[in-house]
Amino acid sequence: MIRTLAVEGYRSLRELTLELGDLTVVTGPNGSGKTSIYRSLRLLADLVREGAISTLALEGGMQSALHAGPRERGSVAMRLGFASDDLSYAIDLGLPQGGPFPLDPEVKVEAVWSGPVLRPATLVADRKGPRVRTRDDDGVWRTADWKLAAHESLMAALADPSETPELYAIRQQATGWRFYDHMRTDAQAGARRPGVATFTPVLAPGGEDLAAALLTIERVGAGALLANAVAEAFDGADLSIPVDEDGVCRIALHQPGLRRPLGAAELSDGTLRFLLLAAALLSPRPPSLLVLNEPESSLHPSLVPALAALISSASERSQVVVVTHSAELVRGLRPEAELVELSRTGAATSVEGRLRFEGPAWTWPKR
Repeated sequence: MIRTLAVEGYRSLRELTLELGDLTVVTGPNGSGKTSIYRSLRLLADLVREGAISTLALEGGMQSALHAGPRERGSVAMRLGFASDDLSYAIDLGLPQGGPFPLDPEVKVEAVWSGPVLRPATLVADRKGPRVRTRDDDGVWRTADWKLAAHESLMAALADPSETPELYAIRQQATGWRFYDHMRTDAQAGARRPGVATFTPVLAPGGEDLAAALLTIERVGAGALLANAVAEAFDGADLSIPVDEDGVCRIALHQPGLRRPLGAAELSDGTLRFLLLAAALLSPRPPSLLVLNEPESSLHPSLVPALAALISSASERSQVVVVTHSAELVRGLRPEAELVELSRTGAATSVEGRLRFEGPAWTWPKR
């Protein structure tokens, strides 16, 4: 489980460390930095899973993603990291020094260590500039006989399970993280189309395989929880996923007072979004980390209690982070959640009621 998220110099997050629990709710007014928290988690996932420095190009490059407020003296840096019970990771990115790819930052330092606290004795791999070294089974450091380019991540270069098992393990750990943002519910959304009746334990990020994901939950997963959630949300409605002889499955929502069930193409955006969230939260293959960004979007307030119950249930199987501006959803989750209330003064995000240097212990690797 991730114990600490640390971000420095990224968008409105000048210097922030957050303690994460089994269920963490991040809230605050518009512009307080909620989206920056979500994006920083996604960026960390891309860095650890794929070494995807180029992900920053989608945000306009290093210059666009850097904290825009006044800086203290010292090197310009964007730093991201997380601490977990098993393996932890941090990366320090600097401004590109020319070269053919001006949007890609330079990787100054990376470190992987065992346990939540960075100490010389817990380091298992690090990188400073182009130099890479790893610690072997006997605790002896071995310097690689090759060097990384300035824009290459250690995680992209070293992930062989036999040579660098810790790096492979931390990459596999991040592969289990799952993110759901604004899943499509418009008229052309894939979730509104029939699906192929095949085993689908994980809903796609865009939700295009919704019918198959719900069918999987109904047949081999938490079918009773799904039925109860739908009944609670829609006044006793009943959800079924019929499969025709060609192996095509369809969503059928039976609502009291209607003579026939409604198909996915007929559902309101809010109803479809609730079903998408239910499919994500009731996955028969729960992730190690599930991150939801504004899940209440498009939902009628009457659906929020049922959504809160699904999220609370999911936190018993996965670590869950919810980014939301819904006061009602916060109230529904607050008794069980680690609540992080953000505020913003000038260009910098802070945690409400916490001084700048308060929060969980964290040490960045030195350049």
